[in-house]
Order: sequence, then C-alpha cells, then structure tokens
Amino acid sequence: LLAACAAAEPLRWEPRCRQRLRHLQDGAGIAARLPPRLDGRWVSSGCEVRPGPEFLTRSYLFYSNRLFKAYQFYYWDPSCRDPSYSLVIKGKLRLRQASWITRGATEADYHLHKVGIVFHSQKAMREVAAWINQTSGEGCSGFLPPGRTWAPGALYELLSAKTERDCTAALGFAMHELSLVRVEKHHQPLLQPQQSGSRLVEELYLGDIHTEWGERLHYRPTGYQQPLQSAVHHEHPCPACGIIYRADEHHPPILPVRAQLPVQLSGGWVSTHCEVRPAVLFLTRYFIFHGNNHTWEGYYYHYSDPLCTQPTFTIYASGHYTQGAPSSKVRGGTELAFKVTQARVTPMDQVTVTMLNSSEPGSCGLTSSWSAGVEQDITPTNGCLALGIKLPHTEYELFKMEQDMNDHNLLYVGERPTDGSSPDSPDKRPTSYQAPLIQCAGASEEFSNYISLKYSGKKDANGNEALKPLPVAFLLFIALLVLRWD
Repeated sequence: LLAACAAAEPLRWEPRCRQRLRHLQDGAGIAARLPPRLDGRWVSSGCEVRPGPEFLTRSYLFYSNRLFKAYQFYYWDPSCRDPSYSLVIKGKLRLRQASWITRGATEADYHLHKVGIVFHSQKAMREVAAWINQTSGEGCSGFLPPGRTWAPGALYELLSAKTERDCTAALGFAMHELSLVRVEKHHQPLLQPQQSGSRLVEELYLGDIHTEWGERLHYRPTGYQQPLQSAVHHEHPCPACGIIYRADEHHPPILPVRAQLPVQLSGGWVSTHCEVRPAVLFLTRYFIFHGNNHTWEGYYYHYSDPLCTQPTFTIYASGHYTQGAPSSKVRGGTELAFKVTQARVTPMDQVTVTMLNSSEPGSCGLTSSWSAGVEQDITPTNGCLALGIKLPHTEYELFKMEQDMNDHNLLYVGERPTDGSSPDSPDKRPTSYQAPLIQCAGASEEFSNYISLKYSGKKDANGNEALKPLPVAFLLFIALLVLRWD
C-alpha cells in the first residue's frame, strides 16, 4: 500500500520496493496465537542496542511449569565481542488476558526469584560495584568490598526473593519487558535454488525499554523490542543464534566479526515488517534518499492492526539532511540532522477525517476540507496542530548501516523517545535504534511519483488526481507519530 504523490507525468515504479510494501500490506503471511506458547529457548539474532547505549545479547528459556531462566550478556562494544558482565535471571511468568492497549499482545505478570551477576574482567567488577555502592540502599552498600579481586566465574547475588535483597536498580535492570508478550509465526522460503518449500520461523516480541534511563524501573511497555528467535524455528542463516544458544553466564557469546559499513543513504529503504511503537502505533515506513543533493522523502503508513492490513492514515514528509559524522556517544553510529520542510497527510478513515475537520481553522490544511483517501498539503499552515506537526522542523538523528546474512543492506534509524517528544536538540539525540529498514532500490534507480495500487481517480483538495478510500477499521487516534514534531 503506497501513499499518493500524484502528478501528470508517468509513474515509474521501483518493483522491489512495491513488492515489499505489498507483501507487508497483505499481512506477510504472519500468524499470531493468543495466548502465545512460550515453551522453549529464545535467543537474540545479533548484537542488540538499548538506550544508554547498552550492548547486549539475550537467551531466555521458558518451561512448561511457568518458570523461566534468562541470560542477559552485556558488552563494552557494539559488535558484542568484548563481554563486560552476564546476568542470570530466574523467576515465574503467568500469562494473563489479551492486551486492551496493544492489539495482538498478551499481558503477563512475572515474579523474580533470583538475579545473579558474573563479571568478565576486573574493570567490569570495579565499575558495577561502584554503581551499586553509590546508589543502593543500606542492604547493598557493601555489595563488594573495595579492592576485592576479580574471581573469574564467581557468581554474585544481586536479587533474592527469599532474603528480600535487591541490588539491581543501580544497573537500570528490570524485567518489565515480560509484561507484554507476542509470538509471531511465518514461513521463510528455502534459500537454495535447488530447494522448494519453506521453513517455519517463530519470533518472540517482548515489551520495549524506555529511552530515558530514569524511567526504566517504572515503565510498563506498550511497544516491543527487536524479536528473539526460536532456537528451533529461527530464520536462516543466523550464525549468532547457535552461538548465543550454547552460551551461559560463565561462557558469554562472542559474536562473529562483522564489517563496519559507512552510512551511504542514497536509494530506497523500506520496513521489513509491520512495526509497533509505544502508545499503540502500527506502521510501515518507506524512505527515499537523494545523495547528490542531500534531500529525502519519507512515507509513513499507519494502520489499526498489528499486521498492518487496515490502513488509517498516511504521512508524507520531505526535506534535507546534513553530512554525517561519527557518534562520540554510540560507537558504530553516525550522527545526522534532518530538516523537515514539507508534509502532506492522507486520512484513510472517518475517525481521522472527523478529527482533522474539527481542528482550529488555519491550523491544519484547508479548513473543514478533509475527506477519506484525499491527500492534502499541510505545509502552508506550517504543519498540523491537531497532529502535533510543526514545520519547518529539525531532528537530531542517529543512523547505522549493516548487512544481513544474505548480504542485503540494512539501515537503522534512531529510536523515537518513548514519551512521544521529538529529538529536536543535540542532547535528545537517540542512543538506540528502531527496527531496520532494508534497501529496496539503489542510488542509480529513478524515483518519481508513488501512488496506491488500489486508489485512483478521485480529486484532491487542490483538484489534482488523488485516491479513492479503501474500507478501513477504527483506530484509537493519537498524536504520536514515528516522525513526531512538537
């Protein structure tokens, strides 16, 4: 499903971008059972970046009797090759009802029995002990005596339900991610040319981590982190999956060396799956970067369901961006500034139409002129007050590029602030990433106008050819966008 940018000149489609977006619009062959079955082991598919930044890998084992044992392996570096410390987490998880807030998710309650830590160097031991001694209460002030020598393989208790001791807060540790759960299944085509058929892939989505360190201990997630892969039914190839599966607190996983790619944005980039954001937002993204003049275009397709099959509204934005510079805060990241100078909105359902037509005159496009399926330029009104969009607007971003195991280019864009604000100053620049976009068109390929395959023939507010609406479902409309401008 592609948004309209209609004009008189012929349409020139980039087939791979269109195909990927179509695949996502059709639900991408994904099934999700409520409540999900968690039994078995689930592992990271690579090095993960959490706000801070923190670099880690995860390995979670759920038993049929509701008990679980989880490993979190932390590292000094963004390649997850230099381990710092490992956490061993034991507890019990009880699945509850389907979430009333995040459609497609199951709410859960968890109880921690024990959390232990193993240090992998004297430096790690010294730093963590200092954090705990400085920020914890009386029960943790003597967690490790000053000058204590690092003992390889020694396990130190951070939390015990029996003794009511909890020294985890200094690490920003919480397992609130377990309070929101979703398991997705799909079939991955076999990669070998001589093979036909597909293999089952299962992915576990757990709740997101708040982007502000101080909010982590209290935040109850409404979005997801990057998914964990089933140790049995995971995507192929996945070299990291087997390494993490075999690891334990005494033998943290050391991931294979991966080449650092320079950020070269030119071309088209599209979501790999339906994305879920905090505050109940389902969307797919499509970016076009023009490297010759450092301009960009972005399409944000919003939906009312977790499979992105029921469209609600589309945002088109464009502007220019600065030359990138290596991040001093997030190793492996590149800092850029993006200026948003133009934006257009296409409401797809009557709820959005009604809201826009009720906005203050002159604050969001032509007054009382919105209708379903018709795109309207909001640049003349300096944005749209009802949607929280202000133009022009600058955002301070964090990017990185990688290649997946099939040599496809992936683009990671900075994670949006959990509170819905905008990274509109350098000190609010992200320190972690959203789900990756995959390159669907190279720099040399032509881009012109993009229009929905299922919308045509209707006039927009300015008399241009625009879109006919599709039947759409209800969305609890919120003024939180992936590209949020205050």
